[in-house]
Amino acid sequence: MNNENLQKALESFSYEGNLRNLDKEGLIAGIETQGNHVQISLLLGNNPNSAQRHLGLALCQHIQTETKAQSVTPIFVSSHSSTKPDRPTSQATTDKQASAPSSREKINTGAKYVILVASGKGGVGKSTVAVNLAASFSQLGMSTALLDADIYGPSLPVMLGHCDKPESQDGKIHPIEIHGLKTMSIGYLIAPGKPVVWRGPMVMGALEQMLKDVKWDNPDVMVIDLPPGTGDAQLTLAQRVHVDGAVIVSTPQDLALADVKRGIAMFRQVQIPVHGVIENMAYYLCPCCSTRSYPFGQDGVKKMAAELSVDYLGGLPLHSDIRAAGDSGTPLVLQKDARQDVKDAFSSLARTLMKAV
Repeated sequence: MNNENLQKALESFSYEGNLRNLDKEGLIAGIETQGNHVQISLLLGNNPNSAQRHLGLALCQHIQTETKAQSVTPIFVSSHSSTKPDRPTSQATTDKQASAPSSREKINTGAKYVILVASGKGGVGKSTVAVNLAASFSQLGMSTALLDADIYGPSLPVMLGHCDKPESQDGKIHPIEIHGLKTMSIGYLIAPGKPVVWRGPMVMGALEQMLKDVKWDNPDVMVIDLPPGTGDAQLTLAQRVHVDGAVIVSTPQDLALADVKRGIAMFRQVQIPVHGVIENMAYYLCPCCSTRSYPFGQDGVKKMAAELSVDYLGGLPLHSDIRAAGDSGTPLVLQKDARQDVKDAFSSLARTLMKAV
């Protein structure tokens, strides 16, 4: 990112018919660039009102247009806890701000129930479970929101068959409404196939904006599809959002189960209830005769859940319909031609989970 172009964009920003240089007004705490991505820290408080958020989003849109940056993300910080550093923001300062998320006021999404869907490692089908759980909640008559919190590997655009950018109005981003779900993903905001090469603070800033500045309209339940693992993004998100509980997705192999234990320990450390563990690919369901076999072992997740005193919420089959649905853009539970027993497995999980919360 060219610093000269960035400075020109700051100086040419016009808001409500007036030229505004927010840097000279003392409202910019710092600017960090990473490749063609920009993050701006604005001294408007941790929980700005609608007018303040609109100002920040308008500035970011102007800068993105003028500099042709791939993304420009606002981060709202408090003038009482932040000092204005020299730009670009030093990594030490940024890391310090990101290291104490629990000291900031938690974000209230407006949802009656917020459920995190997590996994100890990647490749266990967590996003497939999250999407179909959300669709199952919707089928049960609940207004449902679905947030894809995996910044580096967003899945929703493919799994829901939508990649257009959302609209924004009055400082709020309107979620993409599809299949009866209100959804948001970083995949809607960047060009398809473009990598996200942000550092941790920029990732958390993007997540916070998707939570704060999206017009969720107080859904009955919000499902948040977390990134895999137990890194900074998962820990910070768990501490920054009002959460009712988490479920962990695993496959039966010992390697996956070892990572699940770490995930449960993380949630217990931040005092988030673990509603239970979902066993994905628990068995292979023959498409011809419906015979079950167990290529990855049997009852591994159920035994581990008993050892760690968490509920075993149920098992999901390894079946071609699930794979095909993930690529088709329509969740399996909403497909008329998918096997009913496979759809029932997801619906049963949703009903069990609603009893837990």
